[in-house]
Amino acid sequence: MGRNSPKIRAGVDIGGTFTDVALDCNGKIYTAKILTDYEKPERAIVAGLKAAAAEAAISVGQIETVIHGTTLATNALIERHGARTALITSEGFRDVIEMRTEGRFEQYDLGITLPAPLIARDSRFTVAGRLDAKGLELVPLDLAGVEAVIERLRAGDYESVAIGLIHSYRNGVHERKVRDLVTKALPDISVSISSEVSPQIREFERFNTVCANAYVKPLISSYLNRLAGALADEGMQCPLYLIHSGGGLMSLRSAAEFPVRLLESGPAGGAIFASDIASRYSLPDVVSFDMGGTTAKICLIENQTPKTGRVFEVARTYRFKKGSGMPISIPVIEMIEIGAGGGSIAHVDEMNQVRVGPESASSEPGPACYGRGGQRPTVTDADLMLGKLEPEHFAGGSIRLDRLASEAALENDIAKLLGGTAIQAAHAIAEVVDESMANAARMHAVENGRDLEKYTMIAYGGAAPLHAVRLCEKLGIKRLLVPSGAGVGSAIGFLRAPFSYESLRSAVMRLEEFDAGIVNKLLDEMETEVSSFLKDAGYEGEAVRELRAYMRYAGQGWEIPIPVDIRLFDKASTVTLRERFVSSYVELFGHAVEGLDLEIVSWALSLRTEPVPPKRVQVCSSEVRSGTPAAPAMAWRDVLDAKTGKTSRCAIYERGHLVQGEAIDGPLIVLERETSTYVSPDFRVTRQQDDCLLIERRI
Repeated sequence: MGRNSPKIRAGVDIGGTFTDVALDCNGKIYTAKILTDYEKPERAIVAGLKAAAAEAAISVGQIETVIHGTTLATNALIERHGARTALITSEGFRDVIEMRTEGRFEQYDLGITLPAPLIARDSRFTVAGRLDAKGLELVPLDLAGVEAVIERLRAGDYESVAIGLIHSYRNGVHERKVRDLVTKALPDISVSISSEVSPQIREFERFNTVCANAYVKPLISSYLNRLAGALADEGMQCPLYLIHSGGGLMSLRSAAEFPVRLLESGPAGGAIFASDIASRYSLPDVVSFDMGGTTAKICLIENQTPKTGRVFEVARTYRFKKGSGMPISIPVIEMIEIGAGGGSIAHVDEMNQVRVGPESASSEPGPACYGRGGQRPTVTDADLMLGKLEPEHFAGGSIRLDRLASEAALENDIAKLLGGTAIQAAHAIAEVVDESMANAARMHAVENGRDLEKYTMIAYGGAAPLHAVRLCEKLGIKRLLVPSGAGVGSAIGFLRAPFSYESLRSAVMRLEEFDAGIVNKLLDEMETEVSSFLKDAGYEGEAVRELRAYMRYAGQGWEIPIPVDIRLFDKASTVTLRERFVSSYVELFGHAVEGLDLEIVSWALSLRTEPVPPKRVQVCSSEVRSGTPAAPAMAWRDVLDAKTGKTSRCAIYERGHLVQGEAIDGPLIVLERETSTYVSPDFRVTRQQDDCLLIERRI
């Protein structure tokens, strides 16, 4: 983060089950894993920071920076636990967020059910006034109509308002006028406008995004203020930054104003963590696998950079079905996420098949083995029954797992219904959840035209190292890395995040009609916007500038990103734009289209600080030494291997006791504070110079 970066920094990730803390104290990482507190999440953060600080032998008052990522905004959208929100939109566009794009994500399902809009119809209000597609006023804004809507807002006791008017991505003048009138009449109401939240073309996505921002804004603003107060009360008078969905740092004030940018903040930290490992080992093609207590996330990382996008979906109602969720148009690290975590609940469906998730036991009451009142079987209960978890060492020893409770839950909810044993039920749960994750990874790879067999997997999160080898077996991946601190990988990733922000603006323009003046003015405005966000976060140094043009053939329905390194555009710039588009299009689709003009739909401009390059690591030889391994096993345990369905004697090691460079054949389990790594009989493990575990196929 720069030459004068703080020496003591903390990353904090709130997940659905655990709150993870990683404390960087002068280059050494100390960690803590605390059950998430749903009533007051800030309490778990303070407890985790105190635990990590105690291990580092410092006071929490010595922490100089706290970097935070959270799933609270995402959970509020999924569970519909946001503020009472209204939408003000243009006359004739009241039902856009309900009609969606009229696409059928399940083509042959005659009873298809579309997700309910975030804001009900009786809370959507319209006003007259119209801009054209170039942002020019066609019909003046009906100010009397706005006043009438304000009275309805007052009578409806709304907490938050979303304002989305047609074509405001080109000119936000009408939206700003409506906002000014609303805030003057109702100063206590929270207001979000689409021309600031997501100034992009396609009204459904833009309207939905501003609605989501308004829906969670009061909740997140309240939480962030409470968190800042809780840290200050404990003596942490230090800057608090938030991770946004694009993988960079933003200020507390910006996060409170645009909380929709926090929707993928936790997973983004994990992708940064995996990218750092990929860079350390000079790996060009990586698939990251993050499995926590509630969800599993899979991301493609190429040339040490995670794939990014402009739109993603929250709360898909049909598994893996694109179009069945809530579209959010903000810059985001692309990944696929499914409800498959350690706390995912298993059940038997009406077809007598074992299903896992998406419902989770979370931290309250948690899996049956936590002994906190949970009685339904989860993935963690299955892993315990299979022998993969050490009851005394779970979560750094903070939770003692109850194997008898797991056995009872598996017997009652699975085994008795199917006429099997608790062990068979646990095996079924493990295979179902692993196959679900493998299917998600295959689909994500196919959508991006990639072959995962050539990739290296990097696994992190509390549950991922237990399931990663089986996932590699299913996907044909031959090499896996489990980094040190994998159990709190996202929190460590926060410490590697740069200051960054990206501005997205739409301005549809054919190359034949290219107007350099309009483009240069638009990009100047975007640069001012991005610079102000970095300055608001406290960064005023040099930053790397990246510009992309989203282009398509005229008449096509979607566009592709084209990197552009031009600072000042002129008419001749169209030659460069055309050449780069055709080259990218041919690379993606195998051919160009003759006789069609090109058009630019949107621009994306980002500024980010240059990360400190990680120290390169050479892979230690994985040749097995003859004789007994130098690292003695601390114990032995019977473990059921999912691939063979057979129980085998499995050696138990502590990561810190493994000898660097010595390869040991599976089956074995490597224990550490925040997670455990299972190595099947077909693989071997070698501890690397930086304490990563390199796990390779040997058979």
